[in-house]
Amino acid sequence: MIENQIEFNKIKELWSSLAVTEKAKEMIADKWIILEESTLKREIKDTTDARDLIEKLGNPPLQDVSEILEILEIAGKGDCLTPYQLERVQGILTVIERLSVYLKRGQQYQNSLSYYEESLNPREDLREEIALRIRGERVDDRASELLYEIRMKILKLEDEMKQKAEAVIRNNRDCMADQFYTTRNGRICVPVKKEYRYKIPGSLIDKSGTGSTVFVEPESVSKLGEQVQVLQIDEENEVYQILYTLTALVADSAEVLTEDLRLIEKLDYCFSKGKLSIELGGREPRINLERRIVLEEARHPLMDPRISVPLTFELGTGNRGVVITGPNTGGKTVAIKTVMLNSVMAQCGLHVCCRNADICMNSGYFSDIGDGQNISDNLSTFSSHIKNVLQILREIDGDGFVIMDELGSGTDPQEGMGIAIAILERLRESGANFLVTTHYPEVKEYAGRNEGVINARMTFDRQTLKPTYQMVIGEAGESCAFYIADRLGMPKDMLNIAVAAAYGESAVSSYSFDNGELEKKRTAKRIVKTKTVRKKTTVTEEFRIGDSVMVLPDNKIGIVCEEVNDKGVLRVQIAGRKIWINHKRVKMYVKAEELYPEDYDMSIVFDSVEVRKKRHDMGRKFTTDVIEYDENE
Repeated sequence: MIENQIEFNKIKELWSSLAVTEKAKEMIADKWIILEESTLKREIKDTTDARDLIEKLGNPPLQDVSEILEILEIAGKGDCLTPYQLERVQGILTVIERLSVYLKRGQQYQNSLSYYEESLNPREDLREEIALRIRGERVDDRASELLYEIRMKILKLEDEMKQKAEAVIRNNRDCMADQFYTTRNGRICVPVKKEYRYKIPGSLIDKSGTGSTVFVEPESVSKLGEQVQVLQIDEENEVYQILYTLTALVADSAEVLTEDLRLIEKLDYCFSKGKLSIELGGREPRINLERRIVLEEARHPLMDPRISVPLTFELGTGNRGVVITGPNTGGKTVAIKTVMLNSVMAQCGLHVCCRNADICMNSGYFSDIGDGQNISDNLSTFSSHIKNVLQILREIDGDGFVIMDELGSGTDPQEGMGIAIAILERLRESGANFLVTTHYPEVKEYAGRNEGVINARMTFDRQTLKPTYQMVIGEAGESCAFYIADRLGMPKDMLNIAVAAAYGESAVSSYSFDNGELEKKRTAKRIVKTKTVRKKTTVTEEFRIGDSVMVLPDNKIGIVCEEVNDKGVLRVQIAGRKIWINHKRVKMYVKAEELYPEDYDMSIVFDSVEVRKKRHDMGRKFTTDVIEYDENE
């Protein structure tokens, strides 16, 4: 969709956010180019007037009117409006009155938009009537003398009911579960202990969750309550009488009010254009029918004006098409989008982002920009581009405007070049205005030798290797790839080969490069092989008596009581039992030197007290005791 390709959809999103009414937002969403000259010039004038009023008087007092239109429809059917709805009507009447004052102030500047005030019909009498009778989304006590009298009686009776309830509580304290009256189901009750229920005359209204307390409406209170109910019926009737009267007044004014609301929606649309002009720093464009586009210091509306480089562009004075060339990232795509987007904005009645603009009306806008690859249709980027281009060529006429980016790209360069020239020839024959970007030198040559088509280039600073984003009309550009490679250090001999391959041997002499031969220099780091160092520790040295070890796979903790033998087996004491186990199933946990002090008697850990006593006796005297060992101990 062209709106998305040239980013007009984003302009409309910003524009819509500045509108207040839903109708204006709908108009903006559906907005596209105007084809009638008088209508277009009137809309541009409205935009200028709206901006002028905003700058002089501030934003106008506007409000969304969708809800009010629904309320007027209800009143017209004869249904009674609620206090809330009547207050909404009062609010919009206030807006109409303030808007009328705002527009009257604008008439001192001879602003044509301000004369819409004469079409507004502020109903001050209706606004005051509603304000007098409706307040806080309810019918006010003073809305009528009868209503005031009824409500005063109700308040007086309700106060008496409370006093009666308090008297019952004071006179029957022992029967009460609490010393305060309460309200249950809208009725004043006293809390009575269950066992005293029949001592208090009255109606049972409710009871507590436990059932120990019942809530009774005393007879004296009930009699007053009946009087209140009668008065409430009278009050309701009087309220409806007032509401129906006000509804009838609104219904009588519905037609006039609807016209006012429609005018508010129209003014909101106009003022939203003025707000957008201020937001974007826009200027009023001139409109012509001579197929002329002249932009001075134009910029893309969505780019930051502090960093955006202004574009000066001219088309239509003897030329219908411009072929733009230049380096990548040089601003070619932004340039063609800027021209078309400003043209579309102008033809939609908006101001444009230019210091000065003279823009022709176009019967249609067409574009082929970006990667058009369509996976669902199984089309390549090139196929999708060609499909789009052919559709454009079927629809285009002499009053159309076309932009195409990277014409003929996405396929074999030689064939793509031929297709690009064929497309340009058809565009030239159509008489339409067109802008295309390309890298093909043959396309530049085509533009240079054919009437109605002119070259343009995006400038590039060869010293800094940076684009300047300036367009020069009448000159063909170059990709600058060779100069960029030269500045980045590519040797002259390689660059000469590249030029010869691209443009032939004869073109080499037209280029001047600074770099010499490529010096071979090893910059990559050498691979260093890690030397394997063998561990000299033997299995017998790995575990010592007293070491705390973990026995796998059960992860049980034990103590080494005999070191590894020549078969790789060691003995470990676990939970009072000594077991033989292969060293591969044992993992060091804590070394003995970390657990015990030096010269620690390990027999304390492995032998019982009886065995240690016998060993001690054998060491100091002759004895007949015998020490026996169990293999599992």
